[in-house]
Parts: sequence; structure tokens; C-alpha cells
Amino acid sequence: MRERVKAWTSPATVHRVLRLAEAYDTLIVEDDIYADFEAEPGPRLAGFDGFGRVIQIGGFSKTLSVAARVVVIAMRPDWVERLVDPKLAVCLGSGHLTARLVHRLLTDGGYRHHLDLMRTRLADARGRTPMRLRATGLDVPLELEAGMLLWAKLPAGLDAAAVSRRALADGVVLAPGTVFSVGRAAPAHLRLNAAQCAEPRVFEVLARAMEG
Repeated sequence: MRERVKAWTSPATVHRVLRLAEAYDTLIVEDDIYADFEAEPGPRLAGFDGFGRVIQIGGFSKTLSVAARVVVIAMRPDWVERLVDPKLAVCLGSGHLTARLVHRLLTDGGYRHHLDLMRTRLADARGRTPMRLRATGLDVPLELEAGMLLWAKLPAGLDAAAVSRRALADGVVLAPGTVFSVGRAAPAHLRLNAAQCAEPRVFEVLARAMEG
């Protein structure tokens, strides 16, 4: 049986991270952009820390649209003023219309309904995609319980970058694991978006790209 991995860390790990941050007087920025994919929220650094050393950042570009560049920042009140000037320096303007649309979705229940539908569709995609990948000859050792991303390992001797280039020439974009590794330590892995793997052609092109 394949191992299924929670989309969040264990409370013990969270406590260890916070103890290290305190020992080294370190500020932690918790990137929580994928939080709304979880049906059952897991522990967060900010929740355990009480925002003593943690700034939590979320948004809607993954759950609504890449154009929904609205960021949510949760932090200590006395840190807010120090963030205003850098924000103004980096962003000359703000997307007020987009922010109003997101606010409306949050307050009228539309966003919650959207999340329910999205989670259901993603759960179906996460169930189907690993089976198709294994039938194509790849290994999917870990399966997340939330989200849209999967990692798959190519058969021995195949390079993910080379396979991706051949697939691109056939009109399918694949992401080699080395793109997401600072040390380029995943040359035989692909990272796939399960939500974009509904078309059988994706796996047909992948199979041809693996053949060379």
C-alpha cells in the first residue's frame, strides 16, 4: 500500500521549529497560500506561536484565479506600520476592484461553496492521476490528502528534463523535479498538477516522451 501523507506537519514538528526560532531569535514567515485546499485544517506555526515570532501569509491566486493577486497577512499589530512603507515601495498601486470582489465572495458565502466544489474535484483528480501514472510506468510513492500537486518518479535511466523537452515538442508541458530543487537533487522526478491531468492525451504524450 502506498503511503499517504498529511498536507500539514505534526504538532511535534511545529513545536521544534518554534523552539529553534526562539533560540536563534528568528522571525518566521509562514507561507500558507495552499491552506484552503485542506478540508480539515492542520496545525499552523502562527496558531501555536500566537504571532509572537510568526507572520502568516495567505491569498487567493491558487484557489480562485492567478489574477486574484490579493494577499492576506496576519501579524502582530505593532509590526503593521513597519510593513506599510515597503509595501508602497514595491507596489505603486493596489487592485481595489479585485480586493472588493474577493471580499464579496468571502462575505456572501460564495467562496465557501466554491471551495467545497473545488475540493471534491481535486479529490477525484488525486485519486485518478496516480493510477494513470503507474499504468504509464512511473512510481508515485507519496500521495497527499489535499491540494493538487503530485510527485512521480520515472523508471531507472530516464532523465526528467529530457522527458519534459520531448513532451513539450509534442504540446504537453511537464515540470522536471530539478526546477523545484536548489541542489538539483530530483533528476528522475516530475511534479504534476493533478487537476490538469484529466485528458488521456497527457499520458499518451508522456509515454512517448519516455520512449525517447
